[in-house]
Amino acid sequence: MSEPEPRLVAKGICKSFLGFKALDNVDFSIRSGEIHALLGENGAGKSTLIKVLTGVVKADSGVIVLNGEPVAVRDTLHAQQLGIGTVYQEVNLLPNLTVAENLYIGRQPKRFGLVDARSMRRQARALLAQYDISIDVSAQLSSFSVAVQQLIAIARAVDMSGAVLVLDEPTASLDSHEVELLFAVMRKLRARGIGIIFITHFLDQVYAVSDRITVLRNGRVMGTHESKLLSKVELVSLMLGRTLAAATEHGRRLAPAASERKISFGQFGRARSIAPFDLTIGAGEVVGVAGLLGSGRTETARLMFGVDMPDSGSIEIEGRPVRIASPRAAIRFGFGLCPEDRKADGIIGDLSVRENIALALQARHGWFKRMSTREQTDLATRFVKALDIRTTDIEKPVKLLSGGNQQKVILARWLATQPRFLILDEPTRGIDVGAHAEIIELINRLCDDGLALVVISSEIEEIVAYSTRVRVIRDRVHVGELTGNDISTGNIMRAIAQEGAAQ
Repeated sequence: MSEPEPRLVAKGICKSFLGFKALDNVDFSIRSGEIHALLGENGAGKSTLIKVLTGVVKADSGVIVLNGEPVAVRDTLHAQQLGIGTVYQEVNLLPNLTVAENLYIGRQPKRFGLVDARSMRRQARALLAQYDISIDVSAQLSSFSVAVQQLIAIARAVDMSGAVLVLDEPTASLDSHEVELLFAVMRKLRARGIGIIFITHFLDQVYAVSDRITVLRNGRVMGTHESKLLSKVELVSLMLGRTLAAATEHGRRLAPAASERKISFGQFGRARSIAPFDLTIGAGEVVGVAGLLGSGRTETARLMFGVDMPDSGSIEIEGRPVRIASPRAAIRFGFGLCPEDRKADGIIGDLSVRENIALALQARHGWFKRMSTREQTDLATRFVKALDIRTTDIEKPVKLLSGGNQQKVILARWLATQPRFLILDEPTRGIDVGAHAEIIELINRLCDDGLALVVISSEIEEIVAYSTRVRVIRDRVHVGELTGNDISTGNIMRAIAQEGAAQ
């Protein structure tokens, strides 16, 4: 049998932002009656490609062909008129309006120039019945679960578009039962001939529902494959840009001698965020955390630091049960967190280097016991020297420093509190080669000094180099742990890709 004709084809798509090439000669197609998974790590170009296809941004070059005809997508409304609809992870509807009003907002049926509410409700019930959804369409949208809201958003997008549907991380906030409901709707739409672009970070879901997979990396297409012909290991290799044949190096850091200074997380978890896990870490250990973007790495960090509250499990410090209900409590117990997005969640750009370094220690003292400017200056001067933070002046706004030096400022902030436990989430992302090496050296030095560290990184070779143990997370579950000579890039990649890894 011949392959079905593509419903939408993008050829040679290029897009740059301020000299950065977000898309580099990208070819992509979606067939009628197909679920096509679009995958890639952070910064791969997925979001930019979707924005080009849906008229949010205009490509610098390339062509889009829809139903055999070249089109120039002017904006999102034009995309909908052409038949391209989008549903995002955060449902873009109005929770204070009814279900019927959300389904037909901007296109309400009219009678004598007025909205015909009765007709609108009748049409809404008929529309949702196509998806086996039987709910009170006169109830406010906010009274329903996130999963039902997603399905309502899909019904609206398909009713308005009907050719191509983009689902951007639709399962991120859903539990397993809700995911199955969504997949049932996606399969019905596929049977109706609609082409679905499915963006997700969950590999098991990709194989459960998709027909083809396209992988982007650094703005380029790494390959398009039939899902049933592409193994998970091959898929992970495409996403990370590494092959298992070359992945043979072993971890060089030995486990430290047994220590009573331990922090234990027992059956620690949060519904829809991360499945319950056990983790004990002692002084002088580095536990590397590996997994694809969206696997649950950052959720684990936020839970341990008290940003998010667990709904199961316990924490013990040196055998003593403790409760950490907020980041302030975590700081009081000697915890620190360097977040993944240092610009949004780490530095305060308009404050000086001095003020940024003093922040965590000031929080530990309490805001009624203010550190003097002299104390802050002495502290900042000491850590600028110790970490070789390159700044002409500690009063310089931290936003004017390079990425690597901003990362060092955040590290200095936590080291100033003399922590017992430090969580580093992507500490080397977006910094230059020299600063990268310095951060790795600092991690090793802190470990030698007896600090307990959890380090999350997308760079597998990096994790291999400094970890005493490696915890692997996949699809929001801690699926395995590697120790000793088992720590290698190949083994980590297999654990990320395969099912059934032992805890």
